[in-house]
Amino acid sequence: MENATVDAAAIADVAHHSLSIWSLFLQADIVVKIVLLLLLAASFWSWAIIFDKVIRLRRLRREADRFEETFWSGGSLDQLYDRIGDEPADPFAAVFAAAMREWRRFTRRGGQVGEDGGHALKERIERVMGIAIGREMDRLERHMIFLASVGSSAPFVGLFGTVWGIMNAFTSIAGSANTSLAVVAPGIAEALFATAFGLVAAIPATLGFNKLNNDVGRYGQRLEAFSGEFTAILSRQIEEAR
Repeated sequence: MENATVDAAAIADVAHHSLSIWSLFLQADIVVKIVLLLLLAASFWSWAIIFDKVIRLRRLRREADRFEETFWSGGSLDQLYDRIGDEPADPFAAVFAAAMREWRRFTRRGGQVGEDGGHALKERIERVMGIAIGREMDRLERHMIFLASVGSSAPFVGLFGTVWGIMNAFTSIAGSANTSLAVVAPGIAEALFATAFGLVAAIPATLGFNKLNNDVGRYGQRLEAFSGEFTAILSRQIEEAR
């Protein structure tokens, strides 16, 4: 009875002092500590990317609304291009400026808008607009691959820490020849702690990537639609100039 009381006291002491999050980290093996720190850094960076992308997409959508409102207001495209200048503030303005820059370069050289010339000009405009769209989308999608990588690999990194922690638990059991909870619990808790950290890093990264990937895709479709509409406008002007 006395031994049972002592064991219960030891177990309670372990549960109170050794199984807290900070204690588990301090008592963990160096390999598990490295795993936990890596997962913590990945989780922190994932949240930073998510917040940055959400804020940036909201700002870009507002700027796109303002630009399209100005673009479709019926004003002069040349005046709009002069206001934008050489440093467009958003992807829509950048695509528009790329097309207008090519248009003005052609007209300043005194190009003749004939059958062949008009077709070549249209192809160049479509090409520069496509390049501008690709460049702007690359900027917008930057660091997205990191979210996908964290979402897919963090559980396995945590699982590695789990396996290592369980190995340490069995080593402790073998070394002490004691299978009581006071001996087994710290190693098992350390192992499960690594798994939990892996999920904490992976779940937000996966959800954030799926949401942001969908939002970026919709923004890219909107940008492509504007490019197609603007190409149609320039095509009509080329046909009228023949």
